Amino acid sequence: MYEWLDREIVGHGRLPLLFFLLGFLAAFLFIRLSVRMIRAEVSWWPGNVKPGGHHVHHVVFGVVTMLVSGVSLIAVYVDGTQTTGAVLATLFGIGAALVLDEFALIFYLQDVYWADEGRTSVDAVFVAIAVTGLLLLGLRPLELINVTDFRDSPDPWVRVAIAVSSVINLLIAAVVLLKGKIWTGLLGLFVFPILVIGALRLSRPSAPWARWRYTSKPKRMLRALERERKWRRPVIRAKIFVQDFIAGTPSAVHVKEAAEHARVAAEVELDHVVHAAPPPISLHPVPSGTMDGLPGPGSST
Repeated sequence: MYEWLDREIVGHGRLPLLFFLLGFLAAFLFIRLSVRMIRAEVSWWPGNVKPGGHHVHHVVFGVVTMLVSGVSLIAVYVDGTQTTGAVLATLFGIGAALVLDEFALIFYLQDVYWADEGRTSVDAVFVAIAVTGLLLLGLRPLELINVTDFRDSPDPWVRVAIAVSSVINLLIAAVVLLKGKIWTGLLGLFVFPILVIGALRLSRPSAPWARWRYTSKPKRMLRALERERKWRRPVIRAKIFVQDFIAGTPSAVHVKEAAEHARVAAEVELDHVVHAAPPPISLHPVPSGTMDGLPGPGSST
């Protein structure tokens, strides 16, 4: 283990990245434990920070920590050691965790921490962990492209080829994202074949791509709807179960069993996200709830 750490992490300059991830995970788990203790009104656990009766959200402490550690990292970038970078990266990871744990507060501009919308924060944390983990394993975005080759190669045609490859990668990633496949697009930036598969397969029915391409093709839209409900149901159920296990069950739903809550919440989310995209604005409006026989938003199939 030590040899692998020395060879793959320290030897490749990834020690700060490792400590960023460790600091991020530790801070996220701690803050989630803290808020759940506060929510349970445990008498011996410190409560919310309320100077003068004003509740200071932990995103504030996260922003300050990120700012201080980020500026420090920039200051020591040239002559600092990996050890110094690791210490500052740990602090940056702690700050990032505190910020992303309240990502929903920033996104919705209201306190939805214990509402269903609060799951957005957990999604943001999962994305950050996934990206950091891929970078730590040595993968890099646009995997077929090495920016160092562009800088070091004197041959202009090599530079042109690298630039064209970059554009192609980004265009394919844009198609995948327009098809509503966020995780596929994210992983595909690191593993190119996944990006190609995501671009070739059907769009999610409520995504912009379906809105532009499937509204005049009811059979294709119906296939997308059927696939979404068939394959997304277990994925959404598992995701909600994990989210609630880590972050706590939203206040809006009162159930005793987490698994039952995941089942109910998955059906609710499916009703919200599994629907045919409306036609582009330039087309004639379609009567509410119908599109050539397809179910409208919120309807069950």
